[in-house]
Amino acid sequence: MINLSSTTRSEEDVTSRVDMRMHRQMRLHEPEAPRLWAVIDEGVLHRPYGDRETMRGQIEHLIEMNRRPNITVQIATFDIGGHPAAGGPFSILRFPTPQLPDVVYLEQLSSALYFDKYEDTHRYAQTMDHLATQAPTPDRTEEILRPFLERYSD
Repeated sequence: MINLSSTTRSEEDVTSRVDMRMHRQMRLHEPEAPRLWAVIDEGVLHRPYGDRETMRGQIEHLIEMNRRPNITVQIATFDIGGHPAAGGPFSILRFPTPQLPDVVYLEQLSSALYFDKYEDTHRYAQTMDHLATQAPTPDRTEEILRPFLERYSD
């Protein structure tokens, strides 16, 4: 997906971005791994990024990650209709230290935005809460992903 960006100018830039994302992903496997709760719009499952093998690997990865104790994956299916996060993806970063405020992270085309004021973070937290309650429960994630896995099988 990084290669699809017209803002990526060099192989070094692509490598740097991939390395950063891989490092973040590895943190989820450490003994003191952070908790991750992701709600993924079904639309992204219909839009292939890469060949069949790549797509199958991505879906297998989602299933595997959803089985981890520190990770929850939900799919916001088309059945729920419009949802409160339809405006675009966002991340809420919460820290174990009460003195650190929540931070909302919005990745942009060539930059990122961070919000740490309560009024902003609270609005995004409410949106996430609504989305998580509208989407099918995490125990249904694998059932929802199976047909996509079959679609990309040989």
